[in-house]
Amino acid sequence: MNEELKPVPADSGRRDFLRQATLLTGGAALMSMVPPGVRAGAWAAGSDAPEKTEVRIGFIPLTDCASVVMAATEGFDKKYGIKIVPSKEASWAGVRDKLVNGELDAAHVLYGLIYGVHLGIGGPKKDMAVLMNLNQNGQAITLSNQLRDKGVKDGASLHALMMREKREYTFAQTFPTGTHAMWLYYWLAANGIDPMKDAKVITVPPPQMVANMRIGNMDGYCVGEPWNARAIVDKIGFTATTTQDIWKDHPEKVLGTTSEWVAKHPNTARALTAAVLEAGRFIDANLANRRKTAETIAAKSYVNTDMDVILGRMLGRYDNGLGKTWDDPNHMKFFNDGAANFPYLSDGMWFLTQHRRWGLLKADPDYLGVAKSINRVDLYKEAAGLAKVSVPKEVMRSSKLVDGVVWDGKDPKKYAAGFKIRA
Repeated sequence: MNEELKPVPADSGRRDFLRQATLLTGGAALMSMVPPGVRAGAWAAGSDAPEKTEVRIGFIPLTDCASVVMAATEGFDKKYGIKIVPSKEASWAGVRDKLVNGELDAAHVLYGLIYGVHLGIGGPKKDMAVLMNLNQNGQAITLSNQLRDKGVKDGASLHALMMREKREYTFAQTFPTGTHAMWLYYWLAANGIDPMKDAKVITVPPPQMVANMRIGNMDGYCVGEPWNARAIVDKIGFTATTTQDIWKDHPEKVLGTTSEWVAKHPNTARALTAAVLEAGRFIDANLANRRKTAETIAAKSYVNTDMDVILGRMLGRYDNGLGKTWDDPNHMKFFNDGAANFPYLSDGMWFLTQHRRWGLLKADPDYLGVAKSINRVDLYKEAAGLAKVSVPKEVMRSSKLVDGVVWDGKDPKKYAAGFKIRA
């Protein structure tokens, strides 16, 4: 653990300093001048109380809402002086609108949605903030059994069919600038399919994916669990690929809010982040906790599906619906020793490169500058100190994706322009 993030006991001198400063200045402004270690000690001692104690957090019925739900149901929120009120939402567009207008304080939300709103390409423009990453991995691309019956089992065979049998092929994602759209586009393009020219792409809310495929509205979709596993159980589709096979340990959902909300409630934002961090650590701690989590979120008030449909892939036990079963060590991770939660600047920048690649952004943005303004690494480190979670030394990381292309954040403009298939 980084030395500067360890909570530091506030000795009497420090307490006197903080008390006198609070009397003189009102406290809030001065706290930003106090060294991080001292601030962490003060927060741990409860002297920097949350500005808002009841926090309304939006979520979509998906397995990866789990750390928000468990922070509330297991009492991790109370430890930090807040009460998390989970609010079930119908669509990502609804989550976006409620974040922007203040009906929600924060949300379990798509990484790319936050970036899209910040840049004004995903609806109303508003300065946004990512407090932490909620999870890595655990999404998938489901194709219909009608495609299976024509010999499709993966990306290569899908491409072969689409070139052989010309018609309008329809694929669904969950939000135009979101993670699922980017995984879908990336996978199609890696297999020689131009998602902008060779296919029709529609937007469907996650819980409605299975029903829409059942009635033939699409040939395939990209969504979070459990709606890929549900398609197999209902015998309407199969898993063509998992997103961890597109990018191992990729960023997925984030705890997102507006910059305005963070500015008004910095202590609440810090407490919220620490509580959700602890919940992620609880989920990943052992199999019993994962089972308890699956049982909790399966309820009608959360995901509203059979617990077994959630649990299998939470444990990394995969069945692709074509007779193949395997144990995937790169299944959905909510903590991963803290690596799943750090808001790497390069992760946010990657979504910008894909927005540029597919023409959602008409010009190259200031990739690093935008990421620095959205990803609240400073606040995350403070929250991690409270929760005793280690943080990486670097704010960038390097990954190789399914097509062999390496992303490290060093030259985002060149990276975005370097793909053969792009808008």
